[in-house]
Amino acid sequence: MPCINSSGRRDPSRTIKDARTLLYLDDLSVGDTAEITREVAEGDLATFAAVTGDNNPIHLDEAWAATTPFGGRIAHGMLSAGYISAVIGTKLPGPGAIYVSQTLRFRRPVRIGDVVVTRVEITAIDLARARVTLSTECRVAGKSVVDGHAEILAPRKGV
Repeated sequence: MPCINSSGRRDPSRTIKDARTLLYLDDLSVGDTAEITREVAEGDLATFAAVTGDNNPIHLDEAWAATTPFGGRIAHGMLSAGYISAVIGTKLPGPGAIYVSQTLRFRRPVRIGDVVVTRVEITAIDLARARVTLSTECRVAGKSVVDGHAEILAPRKGV
């Protein structure tokens, strides 16, 4: 993801590593990307269930989940969607970005111990409406587990 240098110009040789870096609509370009990597831990499923109330035993009860076609516990699909939200809210566009919409297609299960690489890429920018469209994807071991598109309201300078 290109960064802005001290003269206010884009510097594609640097990447954004600090979630406090504020990018405005005018700083963004089609093709900009950002990603995060997270390993799914058992505690993540318990915490997600506690926060959302989604206590489906497919996520929490190994004995029950073993009787399903998955053969064991799987992570909540929306946990992976949360990783997409994390990239959008902390990296691209970053702080101040507001979700307008998100499509999701769940392609494969995610399991405890999986390392999920989540990547977003800007595919369109509507300057008049301050809207940014991004392709979104989570991958495990190089295979897509969730993909979709997001529309984001990006902050404008001075507004």
